[in-house]
Amino acid sequence: MEIRLLKKGYKNNEQFYKDFLTGEIKDEYFSGEVVHIDAAPDFPIYMGVGYEKQRRELFLQAFDIISKYYLNTDRDIHFDEVFWHSLFCVYKREYLLETYPEINNGINNFNNIVVKKFDWENYIYKCVLGAQYINDNVIDDSERKRYYDLIIDNLDLYNYIIKYEIFRNDKFLINILDITDDLGLTKILKSKIKSRDGLGKDERVGRRVIFEFNKSYPIIMSPMLEKKELQEIFLKYLSYYYDEVQL
Repeated sequence: MEIRLLKKGYKNNEQFYKDFLTGEIKDEYFSGEVVHIDAAPDFPIYMGVGYEKQRRELFLQAFDIISKYYLNTDRDIHFDEVFWHSLFCVYKREYLLETYPEINNGINNFNNIVVKKFDWENYIYKCVLGAQYINDNVIDDSERKRYYDLIIDNLDLYNYIIKYEIFRNDKFLINILDITDDLGLTKILKSKIKSRDGLGKDERVGRRVIFEFNKSYPIIMSPMLEKKELQEIFLKYLSYYYDEVQL
């Protein structure tokens, strides 16, 4: 399957949005570059506001389809923002308008769902990165599913891991997920920190633990540590905030 790539200028473009709605994406929007993929099945691309109840199911569907069909491409393709935006705008238009009818309600919804910046806040980025890391390290399908569930159960923690470039490391992510699971820390790490001066209104324990890892880098090369060493430091940082949590 040939995917024609868009050229710069389509983002925050009211006319492009209108042309998307009417299905009239003109030749002038394309760069002339193409990429080839074997198949491009539909999958959920947004799990945000309004989709909380289905979030687990949507994430699992996305992880599954991305793993089976999209990770076979070069990393330069499936980690490329323009590839995904081109695929969605040109080849998935009908599916997206049917699945996310709020796209019709204004360009802000279009920007947030279809052409959102491809970074740690983008749901497709979360899924592609998670699927890549798990598939590269786990062979058994049931174990892959277990790790996908751990990502979903610890989504706030996962978000703050992939927010920092130094922690976008497959072994670090898997070790942190294992530590969280082994010690039953999911509920604690999700909990809000209360009555701590100097912190924001919605600070979570897990976020602060990752913040401490980031603050200590490169003195402590945490992404390179084995699980046992990492766990000791993880529990040390957790102790800074755990007593503030009411379970």
